[in-house]
Amino acid sequence: MDSQAVLIVAASGRALAASARRGGYVPLVVDWFGDADTLVLALAHALIEDGLARGMTAAALDAAFTKVTNGQRPCGVVCGTGFEDRPGLIAHLARNWRVFGTDAATLATLKNPPAFASLCDQCGIQHPETTLVRPQDTTGWLAKRKGGAGGSHVGPAAEREAAHDAYYQRQVDGIPVSALFLANRRRALVLGFSAQWATPTPRQPFRYGGAVRPAGLREPIVGAMTESIDRLAATIPLAGLNSADFLVAGDGFRLLEINPRPSATLDIFEPPGGSLFALHMSACAGTLDFAAPSLPGAMATALVYAERDLIVPALQWPDWTADRPHAGAVIGVGAPLCTVHAFATTAVEARQLVDDRLATVLAWTHARA
Repeated sequence: MDSQAVLIVAASGRALAASARRGGYVPLVVDWFGDADTLVLALAHALIEDGLARGMTAAALDAAFTKVTNGQRPCGVVCGTGFEDRPGLIAHLARNWRVFGTDAATLATLKNPPAFASLCDQCGIQHPETTLVRPQDTTGWLAKRKGGAGGSHVGPAAEREAAHDAYYQRQVDGIPVSALFLANRRRALVLGFSAQWATPTPRQPFRYGGAVRPAGLREPIVGAMTESIDRLAATIPLAGLNSADFLVAGDGFRLLEINPRPSATLDIFEPPGGSLFALHMSACAGTLDFAAPSLPGAMATALVYAERDLIVPALQWPDWTADRPHAGAVIGVGAPLCTVHAFATTAVEARQLVDDRLATVLAWTHARA
């Protein structure tokens, strides 16, 4: 077994691979995009064809793992986004590999709306009213897909047809805030909070747009949200990096969901000279006897979506871009194009800079399309 080689499988494996490299690991990556910077980071890479449309499957993962391992025996597997609605795949992987992360049964509980609501009630955490039955009066209700991720699956219930994989949640006011935390199956360590925003379209009003840290929350609510995460981590065996999504209104908050895997905010919480991936591996092994890394200034990240069907032009991508597609790649309208980052003194400045950079990338693609 190669103790430093590790399998990374996610919708996009670049952020995990970069952090793994910084932590002294050698990433073998399986993802949906095979972006140029991902291939630079990965010792080996396999593409899940049509992953954005079809998601992960056991057959595709087995074939991809055979390709990237090529006779090596990595220490295990780290799973990112792409498994939220498929806990059975985590169980499938665990039959042959050590999975560094939350187990399949816990994922299934967290992504089962009634079970998650019951868990929140057990832990004394407020959450929006949730039901599997489509309300007769859909005013003020959202329709969501079980195990959905990224916000694209969320919309007003009145505008969505009934579906077998849908559930319904009372819409509540608040600012979207996410907590990134580590857990060792017994307790949690909150690494920080980020404010999030949507990049809406008419059919996807809650599509994930980006995040900035720090979130600018007052200390009493930070303490209360941290305590709620502590109670959850003492009740259900979360492992490694996780995120908790809240809606914050005044001095109150409601918990929307727990994502038991490294989140889209990994880049903005990566400590200077450190590695969240290495901390993830330590927490999965049961070690959580360290303080949250200190993070300077403010940092923002945003996802750039293609505004039209395009063939990616040859670009000199600046350092503040990531998840860079290959020149000549065909990107459909609404599909992810790349990610942009910005570091600044304050969260307001970081958000403005990342918005400017997003607009710059879109202008490049329009000018050279």
